[in-house]
Amino acid sequence: MVKRFLVTTALEETWDANEVTLFLGEWCTRYSRKIVWHGINSEVLPYHWDDRAKLYDDYEYLQTLYEKLLIDLSIKLNEIHGLNYSLKYWRILIGPWLGYFVQVVFDRWESIQKSIKEFEISGTIIYEFDNYTLVPNDMEEFSVFITEDKWNHYIYSEIIKDYTDIPKCNLQVIKISETPNSELGFNSEPANGSIKQIVRKSYVAIMRLFMRNNDAFFLSTYLPLKDELRLNLRMRQAPIKWSSIPAVKTSCNTDIRAWDLNAVDFTGFEQCIRHLISRQIPKIYLEGYIQLIEQVGNLPWPTKPKLIWTSNACNSDDVFKAWAGRNVVFGTPLVIGQHGGHYGLGKWSFNELHEMTICDCYLSWGWGKGSAKVKAVGQLKGKHSLNIKHTDKVKLLLVTAVVPRYSYWMYSIMVSRQYLDYFDDQCRFIDNLPTCIQESSIVRLYPNDYGWDQEKRWRDRFPSQCIDTGQNDIQGLINQTRLYISTYNATTFLESFTMNVPTVMYWNPENWELRNSAIPYFEELKNV
Repeated sequence: MVKRFLVTTALEETWDANEVTLFLGEWCTRYSRKIVWHGINSEVLPYHWDDRAKLYDDYEYLQTLYEKLLIDLSIKLNEIHGLNYSLKYWRILIGPWLGYFVQVVFDRWESIQKSIKEFEISGTIIYEFDNYTLVPNDMEEFSVFITEDKWNHYIYSEIIKDYTDIPKCNLQVIKISETPNSELGFNSEPANGSIKQIVRKSYVAIMRLFMRNNDAFFLSTYLPLKDELRLNLRMRQAPIKWSSIPAVKTSCNTDIRAWDLNAVDFTGFEQCIRHLISRQIPKIYLEGYIQLIEQVGNLPWPTKPKLIWTSNACNSDDVFKAWAGRNVVFGTPLVIGQHGGHYGLGKWSFNELHEMTICDCYLSWGWGKGSAKVKAVGQLKGKHSLNIKHTDKVKLLLVTAVVPRYSYWMYSIMVSRQYLDYFDDQCRFIDNLPTCIQESSIVRLYPNDYGWDQEKRWRDRFPSQCIDTGQNDIQGLINQTRLYISTYNATTFLESFTMNVPTVMYWNPENWELRNSAIPYFEELKNV
């Protein structure tokens, strides 16, 4: 067997062009860098989750492991912070991060194990990162890190160093400077001096004079502004539009991280994940926890709300989660609204299961018969018919999706390299259209590219095709649309239905598995 040099990410400094190379996955070979990797004697490792049965089995295994780890980590955090908080509190605060982290690291672990099993590895190059520079500050920052090459290279390196015999060559220590929140896509407030900010703050300050501490609290509900304000008035309380508040930034303290979750009592992946949790748990849950609680104590929000309703702050908004967790354990009902079209349709979804577990009431877009928690209220986002005669329009609009090159949280959609299969499907669709329709078609790209080089791929395949890069207002495109093509099982087709836009749904069902309760509805759509 020919020995192969292992490359784990797209960081070209860790490549050796003179070696016969094994790329760990398609995430290594950026399309825009084809000129570099195309000349290397190389092979790409087949992706372990291309076996979708394995993907689902792994999801179920990781759900069981997550529950065990959540119990152990909750006990550990109570011990570190001198607390006695319930499992539900910690589930609300750290559950999303822990679930994502377990699923993400398992994928990286499986790829490394597969490479060792199927190939003889001659060596690899790894960066020695400065201690703790790749520890996320909070959930928001973690969600950015897991899509990037440097963080993933670090995780692969930790697995290789501690759990394999692959020969290693170290590069120099890299110190990564801290990145301001605004550069990472955080929910940031407008500049203090802006007119919009001044008006909003003044309005909230006035309305707070009429606020009661037991008022219902609404944050990121997905309701249109006027409907959310009307809801406040219907509940006889001050109509305030609350905003998210970014978590305080803090620094790592190596002393407080000198522990693991009983890693020595386990082997294999479970030992690995129990060891990595203390190295990677976001700083806001450890070093910055006291400051986080101080933030919560200084919030202008009601101190004893009679209910809390959010649709997406329960995932990445750590200030909200800490505040809501404290109130929920004291009896405040938590209402969560649906915030994506995959909910209720897909065969599995970590986020949906997590939200159903922590909430007292779930507001769905129409599904959920037979579940006491789920109330089918219809689409919350307030989409409505555009009152446009689409038969008079000439454009076909193909709305596409993308996923990160590296896998993230688990639900029944395409994963990682399967985007390339998805892209080929969309190209096949366009290629089979009559020329006159193809010339009247707009291909709408996803605004976040994640390193897939979507636009370049499309322009190389269809040089004259009209491409929208995802930066323009989609409603303006829909206004021109005679036919809307939804290419993935998520929000888009539900919105186009409610906007009364003629719609075709086109995707590979093998990569977008449906739950049994949803299948009859899709069969009905196919019949008409």
